[in-house]
Order: sequence, then C-alpha cells, then structure tokens
Amino acid sequence: MLFYFIIRFPRYPVFLTSFGIILSRTYRHSFFLGISLLSGSHILGGRFKMFTMRSRTNSGVRLDYYQRLVYRTILCYQDPVTGLLPASPTNQHAWIRDNVYSIMSVWGLAMAYKKNADMDEDRAKTYELEQSCVKLMRGLLMSMMRQKEKLEKFKTTQSPLDAIHAKYSSETAQMTASGLQIVFSLDEVAYIQNLVFYIESAYCVPDYGMWERGDKSNHGLPELNATSIGVAKAALEAMNELDLFGARGGPASVIHVLADEAQKCMAVLQSMLPRESNSKEVDSGLLSVIGFPAFAVDDPDLIKLTRKTIVSKLRGQYGFKRFLRDGYKTAKEDPTRLYYEPWELRMFDNIECEWPLFFCYMIIDACFRGDKEAVLEYSDALEEILIKTEDNLLLVPELYAVPAQKVNEEYRHPGSQIRQPLGRSPLMWAQSLFILGKLLQEEFLAPGELDPLNRRLCAEKKPDVVVQVVILAEDKEIQEKLKHFDISVQTIAEVAPIEVQPARVLSHLYAYLGRSKKLSLSGRKSRDVGILCTSKLYSLQDRIFAFTPQLMDQQRFYIASDYELMIDNFKNELNFLKSSWQNVLGRPLVVFTFRQIHLEDGKVPMSIITTIKKLKGGYTVGTRVTLGNLQDFLSTSCITNLSFLGSVEDGIPEKLHPSVQEYLEEHMQKSLSLRPGKLPPVPKQKLDASRTQKKPSHGRKMSLRGTIKRTRSIYRGGEFMESFKKSESVSDETMAWTEDRRNTPPTTNVSSAIHTPRSPSPEGPTKIPNWAPLATKHSIIIPHYRTTSDAQYENTEVDELVAMLRETDLLEEQGDILHYLVVYHGLEYCTGVNENNIPVTVKHLLKGLYDKACQQKLWGLVRHSAGMLGKRVEDLAKAVTDLLVRQKQVTVGMPPNHEKTITGPVPEVELRQIIHQAYGDDESTAMLTQELIVYLAMFIRTEPQLFHEMLRLRVGLIIQVMATELARTLKCSGDEASDHLLNLSPFEMKNLLYHIMSGKEFAVSTSSRRGHSVSHHSVVSTKSTKVSKGHIDTLFCRDAEQRDVEKQQGQWLRRRRLDGALNRVPRGFYPRVWSILERCQGIKINGKVLPNTVTQEMTSGELKFALRVESVLNTIPQPEYRQLVVEALMVLTLVVEHNISPYLGEILEVENLVVTANRLFLRDQEKVGGDATLCCIKVSQEKDSSEYEGLECGGAANVCQHFYDSAPSGSYGTMTYIVRAVAETLNCLPRDGQIDCNIS
Repeated sequence: MLFYFIIRFPRYPVFLTSFGIILSRTYRHSFFLGISLLSGSHILGGRFKMFTMRSRTNSGVRLDYYQRLVYRTILCYQDPVTGLLPASPTNQHAWIRDNVYSIMSVWGLAMAYKKNADMDEDRAKTYELEQSCVKLMRGLLMSMMRQKEKLEKFKTTQSPLDAIHAKYSSETAQMTASGLQIVFSLDEVAYIQNLVFYIESAYCVPDYGMWERGDKSNHGLPELNATSIGVAKAALEAMNELDLFGARGGPASVIHVLADEAQKCMAVLQSMLPRESNSKEVDSGLLSVIGFPAFAVDDPDLIKLTRKTIVSKLRGQYGFKRFLRDGYKTAKEDPTRLYYEPWELRMFDNIECEWPLFFCYMIIDACFRGDKEAVLEYSDALEEILIKTEDNLLLVPELYAVPAQKVNEEYRHPGSQIRQPLGRSPLMWAQSLFILGKLLQEEFLAPGELDPLNRRLCAEKKPDVVVQVVILAEDKEIQEKLKHFDISVQTIAEVAPIEVQPARVLSHLYAYLGRSKKLSLSGRKSRDVGILCTSKLYSLQDRIFAFTPQLMDQQRFYIASDYELMIDNFKNELNFLKSSWQNVLGRPLVVFTFRQIHLEDGKVPMSIITTIKKLKGGYTVGTRVTLGNLQDFLSTSCITNLSFLGSVEDGIPEKLHPSVQEYLEEHMQKSLSLRPGKLPPVPKQKLDASRTQKKPSHGRKMSLRGTIKRTRSIYRGGEFMESFKKSESVSDETMAWTEDRRNTPPTTNVSSAIHTPRSPSPEGPTKIPNWAPLATKHSIIIPHYRTTSDAQYENTEVDELVAMLRETDLLEEQGDILHYLVVYHGLEYCTGVNENNIPVTVKHLLKGLYDKACQQKLWGLVRHSAGMLGKRVEDLAKAVTDLLVRQKQVTVGMPPNHEKTITGPVPEVELRQIIHQAYGDDESTAMLTQELIVYLAMFIRTEPQLFHEMLRLRVGLIIQVMATELARTLKCSGDEASDHLLNLSPFEMKNLLYHIMSGKEFAVSTSSRRGHSVSHHSVVSTKSTKVSKGHIDTLFCRDAEQRDVEKQQGQWLRRRRLDGALNRVPRGFYPRVWSILERCQGIKINGKVLPNTVTQEMTSGELKFALRVESVLNTIPQPEYRQLVVEALMVLTLVVEHNISPYLGEILEVENLVVTANRLFLRDQEKVGGDATLCCIKVSQEKDSSEYEGLECGGAANVCQHFYDSAPSGSYGTMTYIVRAVAETLNCLPRDGQIDCNIS
C-alpha cells in the first residue's frame, strides 16, 4: 500500500527526526516535507547485501541485478528511523513526490521476486522489499497525521495557509489491492477518510503543481494544474469502497468517496487538457495523468491528443522539456535569484533542459498499451543517454542542458547542439521508473500487477448505461389523476418498507462520515450531494433508503417551484448519468416524486404526461431508460452500506450513533406525503388592518404603483440604450423615463436613503445582510435610487399603507407597497397589526407575498421579493466555481461602469455582496443574475461546446441582450421588454439563455393569465428544429426554408451584438494576436495599450495571454463595436500570415481602422445611393461637411448602423472595407505591385 502525493503548497519544510517533527520556515512561503537524516545511520550491510550466487536461472540472475541496482541507487539512502528517502545525498529534504515514485520500483521488484522465486532467499528478499515500502509509507502517514489541525481547518477555509504538506492519491489503493497493509488502526482510517475530503476540492483550489513552482515565472503564485487535478481524480476513484485493512477488515475500515466529487475533477480535467495551467500551455507531467500511474482520463481521443501535443511541442533528443520556457538549470538562468522577471522567459526559448525521466514514462505507457514499436523507440533513445558506472550500473541523470558556450548556436539551429548532463545522477524517481520499465519489458511484471485496480481500462469502451426510473405519487389524489392518462404509479406510502427521503437527508447523514473525537476531526463539511449519490440505494441496519435528486428539493430556491424547469433538469440529469455512471456495480436508480405543487390549476401538466410516456418508451434525450416500480429494481441497483453511522468509537459499531438515531426519529419518520413543500397561503390577518383606518386617496395609491419597476437597471446604460432606441424604435416616452432614471444620482444620506437595514433571509434574525460590506453595517447598506414620487410620500403613515394592502387583491400592487415599506422602514418594522397576538412585521408580509407569488407563478414579483428577503441560491458559489475552473471568468453588473469581475472562487457571502453592490437597489436583476449564473453552470457541465472561444461571461451584458431580443421579437419598448424578461418563468429564462448562447432562432408566444395584471406571459419556443448543437460558428442557423431571413435588415447587427455580448471570438484568435504583437510595439484599443512585451513573458497558446487580450477588448462597452474591432484584428493577422511586411509599426490603433473603414463605407454608399444616404450621409450633407460625423442612425461609437448590419464578405462587406482601411492606414505596406491576400 502506498501514498501517492503531489505537493500542494511546497514552501514550509518539515524536518522529520527520530524525536518527531519540527516545522521550520524557509523562503518563499510554501510547504514541503523534509527529513534530517542522522549521519552514519544508514544500514549498509545486513540483509540488503548481495547473496553469494548459487545455481540460478537466468531470470533469477536478472532480478538480482535489479535488486542490486535498487539498493545502490535508492534503498541505501532510506532513513532507518523515519523510512523516508532524501532528494539526494547532499539534499536532505524528502520530497513526497520523489518518495512515492522512488518506492514504486521497490514494490514492483518485490512482486517480481514473489512470482519468480528460485529459493527461500528470494522469498526473504520479497518480504524485506515489501517492508521497506511499508516503512516509507508509514513514515509519510505519521508525518501527515501530526498535521491533523491543519487538515481540519482547511476543510472550511480552503486557504493555502491552512493546507497540509501533501496531497493524498491513488497508490494507497493500488498497493492495498496488491496485498500490502500500511494502515493499522481505525484512527488512521478516520484520518485517511478526512484526507479524501481534503482532496475533493482539488478541482477548484490552486496549488503548485507537479514541479512545486506554481506560475512558471516562479514567483510562488499557485494556479489550477491539470496534473494535480488528474491525480486527485484518480485517487478518489481508486479509494472508493476500499478496505484499508484488506482481507482482514470490516465495514469500519472501508473508505467512502462520493462519486460526484470525482466527477467534478474529471469534468475540469477534460476542459483543461492538453493545457496544464494558465501559464503552461502543455506540460510533460501530464504523461502521469493520461497514463501510468493515474490513468485519470476516460476519453481515448483526449488521451491521444494530449500525448500528441506533448510529443510535438516538448520532445527532444535527450528527453522531454517539462514545459515551454522552463528556465530551470539553463545557461541563461540566474542562480542567485529564485524567480524570473517576465521579460526573461523569452530567453529560455529552445534551450530548455530535456529530462530523460519522460522517456521512462513513455516506455511504461507503451508497455501498458501493448505498443511494441513505441517501447523499442523510446528504449533505444533512453539507452543512448544513460550513464554507465564502473560496475555496469545504468543511471538516469536528472536532465541534459545546453552548455553556455553553445547557447547562441542552439538559438539559431534548435536541436543541433550536444547537451551535457546536469543535476542529480541518478534522479532517484526517474531511476525507479526506469527499473519498472525494465521489469515490464522483460516480463517479470505484467501491467495488471502494477495496476491491480485495473485503472488502465477506464478508457475502454463500455456498454450503454440503462437508467432505472421510478415515478412516485405524493398521495392517492395524484395517483388517481395519473390513472386518467393510463399511467400507473405507486404512492410514497406503497413502496414500504423502502423509505423515500429528499437529498438533504442523505447530505446530513454523510456529515458523520470520518468523524473522530480522538483526532478532533469533524468529518465531511460539504452539504452537496449530486445525482450520482442519489441514484443509489442505501442500507442502514435493516432499513433501505431511496433518495430523490437534489434538484427536486423545494426548500432550496424558487426555481424549484417551476415544474417545467424541473422536468428539463431531470432530463439533463438522465443524460449526465449515461456518461458519468462508471466503475459502479449496478444500474443508476432515479426516483421522481410527483407532488401537489406540480399541478397546474388542479390538473396534471401535459409536459409531465409527455415526459412520463417517453420514459415508458425506453428512450429519452439519447439515454436508455426503464420505468418500473421501486421493488422491481432492488436486485439491479447499486446498494451502499451506511456502516459509518455506527458508534465505532464507543466500541459498539452495530448500534447507531446517538445523534444519528435522534435525527432519524425526529425527521425521517415524516413521510414525504406530508407535503412539506406546499406553499402556504398569505394569512388574511396579515393584510387586514383596522376598520377605523382612513382610506387612502386614489392619487396616493397611484403614486406607489410601479415602485418596483422604477428600481430596474437593465437599460440604465447610456450608449447601449441609445443604439437600441434607434435600431428598435423605442418610444420617446420610454427614453425620457430612462434618461430621468439614469441622470438621477443615488442618494447617500442615511435619513433619506434607507432607515432600517434589511435582514439577509426570511429565517435569520440578524438585521444586517450577510452580503453587506463591513463599512455599511454601521451606516447604510446599498444606496437606493429615489424618484420624486418616492420622496414625496416618505412620511406616509404605515396604517394608510396597510389599508392599501387591504384594498387591493393584485399581488403586483401589494409588491409595490411592500417594496416602499422595506425601503423606508425596513424588514423588521412592526406594522401595528397583530396575528394571533403576535406583531406582524414587514418581513412577515413580504414572506407571505413571496409564497403567494410562487403559487401564482408571478415570476417577476417572485424574483423581486426574493431579493428583498435576501433569498439566496444555495449552489451559487458552486456554480461560479464550475465556470471559473473551466477557464471562464464571470462579470456581474451593467456595463460599462458597474461591472465587477470574478476571477477566482469566492465564498457564498462574499459573492452575494459583489452581486448586490453591482446592481444597487435593483433586487430583481440581482436575483436574475444569480439565476443565470446557475443556468450557465448547467450548460457548461452538459454542453461545454457552447462556450468555445469564450473566456469571459458578462452576465449584465447578456441580460441586456436578452431584453433587446425580446423587444425586437415582441416589438415593444425597452421598459416593456425588461418587464417581460423578469416575468419569464425559470424554465423560459433558461430556454431563452440557451438560444442566445447557441445562436438558434426563437419565437415568443404571448398568452394571458386570468386574474393577473400581467397580461402577457412570454414563452420561448424554438423556431427551427434542424440546428446542430455543435454548430455555433454562425449565430443564426436556419434550415432551407428560412435562408431568406439572412437578407432581412438587422440580422448582421444582431449577430455582432450577440457575439460581442458573449465575448465570442474566431477560432485561433488569440495566437494570431500574439503574432501581430511580435511585429509591432503594441496594440491600442479604447485608450488601453497591449504592449508587445507580453510576448516575452507568455507563449501564444497560454491562457494568461488570452485573458490579457480579453481584458483590453472588454474596455469597449458596445458589443457590436467590439466585434468590428475583432474583425479588424483578424485582418491584421492576414498581413502577418502572408508576411507582407516584417514590421507593422509602433503602436497600432485598431479603432482607427474601424473608423476609416466606416468612412470608406459611407463614401461608397453616397456614390451608389445606398441605405446610409437616409441617415448618416444625409446629416453630413445638411451640415455641408465632407466628414461623416453626427450619425442620425445612432450607431454605437459613431459607426453607421448600416455598416454594423453589413455581412463580412462581399464587395460591400465589412472585411473588404477594413482591408482597404489597413492599406490606407499602415505605412509599412508596399505601395506598388500586387499583394496575395485572400479573405475567408
């Protein structure tokens, strides 16, 4: 059994002596494990000496040679007290990575002796080698167990300062499966279980990677590394259901891993490969992830792509480079400094050191794949660079470097110079892999012996997963309603003795996993349980439990109240199970409970009936399903034993832990048929006031109407709204209102802005919101925009407002009144009305309104009241993390002045603070932002192709574009479009967002709802069903019957506006911009310069470079103008690619190209009498000016609207005019002759 570790934060060494562990600080603030080896303490004789040769078979002779090689190069350095191995004889620090890889050859040799023993002495060698492995691994285990306080703290903070010195991985499982035993007690089992929780966060917590350097500039900046995530994913999968006591163990010694946690690592890993990190576009360390020992990638095509990328970019004659521009031990590296200046990195191009270590990786990988040609190729290459000692021992040197005197020649002719070995010889862990490769080549070991858990087979094609689905009715009433549609289902009560509970119950039970009083470990902190966990059955003593998916939990957020969204998410989860249910015994089982809240006007919605009938057909959303009763699936489902809930520490594991027993008795005896999710009606007493109250005047009542709408900020932006007005014919009245709102500054006076702060949630007693900044907790919260009518009635009597509530039956009017009360009196203000002798506060009234709005599906009011109450999306931080770890940054707030960028995972409280600060008093849009972030996270998990060539998701701009599209489709004003957008149901909102993201055409149908003032309820529907999901290069894809639409006015303007809002760029855009920078001093966009010095620091394929370019482009507030700038940059790349000029000039002002192209366009329009003669040209003629200035059409950034609406190609296309502008503007272009420059 072996611990396989990658250093997470290698900057605080720990010296392990015979007296214990002493922490000592060193330079550069990171962590690693070290060992102080006592002088003279090595066992140089004894049993490790070579035995005198007797009659031996050839295999025995060869094994004795490898045993001697292992001892002379590895085991002779093992510390007799701690069992750890130093980095080298002169470096007494024991790096955990080195220890793990170095001991692998000892483990492999022990198995080879066991299989090929000639005599008793060989069996003795087997035991001695195995015990060397055990001693080293127990040394690592003891080192980490002394850091249990840091482990416990890290589970909560996930801070680098609280990280332990190493990260747990899969080799423990591999060696346990091979028969070794390291873990001796249940306390050690509990610690390892908590280590599992520690590495569950590997997919979202930056570290220092395989080389313990972090960012390649070596400034000690951690980043997400694919090598770390891959090893963590492999460890989680290998440790699941592993008995650490082996054949002697029982339920208490079994490790439990939640499958969804490993799947998160897998999803992030797949999104990163073949990239290693933000600063490393590829890394040879990924060979350990796609092959031995991790075998962490399931996609064979991705494995081939990653291997091909590594070989093509990093392979050399003497080994592989670790990564591009790696300055370690090169002749140009300054050994007196521990870091590089950004401009220095370019010096390391083509002279990076080459490591023979990776030839060893390639040999082992080829042995596992059965590729004999590759084995021979890399074996021959390795043999040529090995160092041979006087006693015929072959050593693998650390690296080969270009001598200082030959650097210039290597720059001119890469790969031409003879390199010299440097560093440690041998590099201990490279030597270990070399020996393992030899044992495989000579068939002393089979691949399956090094991989007893068969992880190498994870990329093999597997049979289709059949998802088992059970539909349960909440009660008899719903059961009868479904019978009318020939659908027979059981009720929850009828499935007894199987108990059906919501996912939150399973989450609570898993919180007991890994708890240890003796070690002060609290167990699992995360409360999230995914669909992979709830798709199993669970046994607890003599009871069996089934759990409904987390998406059906009505207590989580208002989007769970929309049955259409629930059905859509349910289908997505089925599709997710098809691809993610791996290495699990049994089929997945999904339990769907149909409840009263899902009824629509007392009837079963047809969408639910249609979904159930598709399930009965056995196939839905590309997934094979089987529908049946719960009892029918007991024999085919995966059943997990919740044995960890026993009182193990008390010595009675067969008895439930007392707190678990109490929880079960208190909560789990409540059947789901009690309808805990049914929303209560608003109590009449809350809305009744004293009959002696005077009636409010009609004028007073009308003055409060529309209070909520006046807080909207979707169209508060200036230029965006101006272009929308011109292109979509917004009414002057609406524009006047918008201008008035935009020009009204927010008040900062405490008495006039807000009197009492709002509480964060309907459940919490605290008055200060969790998301409120510290500076405001003693003054004001977030300033509210106030109109004249708001200020006029600031001192309105509360009893009069309550009388207004009593008089109106319209929830929208109640919402306006309650919004006014919250703003000027606060949530905890007592209204003077009593209910059951309990004072009724504004918060109580608002909660009742929220519940009623959920019942009546008034989504605009639901969103606003949820925001006023401080409701939160439980999965918000997780959703943002899902986007960030897939290399997508997120911005919230309305452009251009209120956007806030989120570049790293942040806690839930801080995230809500950022969002609310970005939107001020606009609670509706703040809640919509949270909702859209959740939907974007769903899309990136299920359809990552939608996000290709997108690095930053500007949620505020996306909201504006969604409202613009509704305004265009419904032919209404921006104010009305905002109202329609916020009143879309969660399902419709998600559907509209999907159409915006995918570029599919859509239509909006309008319907009226009886009893509501909201007369129009928009439903998004697909206009064309013949669009490929993967085709997103063009924004509006249509079938043959709809190709005429391309000719309609406004199509290209919409396309550019949407692509700009989504920050989508052409494929290969960022490397092409890098090539432009190589031939100029910099690129200037909107006053911000991107200097060519970034090419000295970053390579063309680095994500860091792409983000730097994106930050410059995002200074442009208008999305359509941004896209024209992108097109101009693409034209400049043509100049570079065709090598027309070696130097383009100093600072290239890209916007000048767009302005010049627009001028040329208007000039041609004037000549041919084009559409622009009705707007921009007409204005210039009236001013008697030759320059086309004040634009009548209102195009963004003074560019004609018709130019935005032109196709890229054609004689009047934008690319044609930009090419002409380049020819006119750049002085470096030749003035005579022809230039071959094809535009595609």
